[in-house]
Amino acid sequence: MLSSIPGKTLMRRDLIRIGCLFPFGWIGSDRAMVATTNHVGFGTAKSCIVLWLDGGPSHLEMWDPKVDVPAEVRGPFGTIPTRIPGIHFSEGLVRCASLADRMTIIRSMTSPLGEHGLANHYLLTGHHPSPSIVYPSLGSLVANHRRANFGALPCYVAAPEIRTGMGAGFLGAESEPFLVRTAKQGGALTARDLDFYPGMDASRLQRRREMLLRIEANHQQKQGTHGRTSSRFDSAFGMLESNALRQAFDLNEESEGTQAKYGMRTFGQGCLLARRLVEREVPFVTVVQTGWDTHENLVLQLRDGYAGAKEGVGLIPTFDQAAGSLIEDLEERGLLDQTLVIAMGEFGRTPKLNPRGGRDHWPRVFSMMMCGGGLPRGLVLGASDRVGESPARDPVEPADLIHTLCRRLGIDPHSRIMSNDGRPVPINAHGKSIDALG
Repeated sequence: MLSSIPGKTLMRRDLIRIGCLFPFGWIGSDRAMVATTNHVGFGTAKSCIVLWLDGGPSHLEMWDPKVDVPAEVRGPFGTIPTRIPGIHFSEGLVRCASLADRMTIIRSMTSPLGEHGLANHYLLTGHHPSPSIVYPSLGSLVANHRRANFGALPCYVAAPEIRTGMGAGFLGAESEPFLVRTAKQGGALTARDLDFYPGMDASRLQRRREMLLRIEANHQQKQGTHGRTSSRFDSAFGMLESNALRQAFDLNEESEGTQAKYGMRTFGQGCLLARRLVEREVPFVTVVQTGWDTHENLVLQLRDGYAGAKEGVGLIPTFDQAAGSLIEDLEERGLLDQTLVIAMGEFGRTPKLNPRGGRDHWPRVFSMMMCGGGLPRGLVLGASDRVGESPARDPVEPADLIHTLCRRLGIDPHSRIMSNDGRPVPINAHGKSIDALG
């Protein structure tokens, strides 16, 4: 599914029936562009997987637990040592702790925005929200950058939903994510509209394509122009005709053991799908795990999953199982060094527990995890203060993060891209390179 403007939803098959926009051009800058593209870390990542923890995960219950602090700061969970000497994670991140020597942990993320939609936009685009323009997400920038050299598979896939800030903004529908939803029954992930409607077959589809070509040619003759049908139409036809595309989204091709290793919940299956897609060189995949807005009873939501659970099946163990399996599989397949894996949400949570046993929004400092794509291994960047209230050193803004990730993904963050009203818009206006990440 595509969504280019609020309230307007387009399905892939609609692309065969409606008009479309052409790709927008990139405008390079001068010396900064040369310096960026010559940088040692430029373009080391062929693909990127974002594990979006929607709602704002608590840094104190995940990557930055505190020990020698009052109980209302420490929270209900203990800690676990990691493969990085002297570094502990929260006790529920068992698999991640064993893989920490592959990771980069940033403990000093900071943002001024504490409302979900605004904070999402800043984290995912690197731009402060603006009333005059909707900026594209990093995934859409990558899709726009890579699309010309890509085949039937979509350049940007999201599962099982799209949140604020993940869209293409002014880049338009061509750079929107291809959405893989959960089926109504059973919760399985399903890529809709990849099969023909009843009564439609390949020969009828080809006749429609030929009719479209004739209509386009007639229109161009009347207008005195020359050209060919839009790449969006070509993409839509190609997707409907592609057996490889249907196979890529078919998780039943994986063994029951592999599916169980990731976990049978939607997030686990989304991570398995992400692995299958980057194996096929899809440049950008986002997997959303909802529920991290833990204003109350965080033990139930983060660890237990339901009242009376004998074994935790909440957000943290579900994340740990799926993310750990994803990282292990990518490494075993020789894909980790060329695939960025990023786990983050829009902000952190308050340093003190509230009276309802939860934590509220806290953007002043929070944490995130990255690995692969040529990033340093076993690195903890920055730190929060004693109680996790503010950055203690090396603060990192979302604009800095997107600047650095663009460079790793082969996009010059100093360049500009044309908006739909003809304005050259900086890809990254205010960010700077995070030097420690190379």
